[in-house]
Amino acid sequence: MEYSNPFDDPQGQFLILENDRHQFSLWPALCVLPAGWKAVFGPQPQAECFNWLDAQWQTLTPSCFSRSNRQ
Repeated sequence: MEYSNPFDDPQGQFLILENDRHQFSLWPALCVLPAGWKAVFGPQPQAECFNWLDAQWQTLTPSCFSRSNRQ
């Protein structure tokens, strides 16, 4: 099956991006990186990116709300 949207292709190569707020995004490797984001993993198959996220992403609480960042 051919996908018209590279974000939907489970057989594609993807990157994990991170911004300065420590938010992550799954991004097709063939697309230009958006401003303010950097690649921290990949390019890898989608499943490998999900495995990386499972291992790295420990909380749903944004870092700006964590106790260690409160003053």
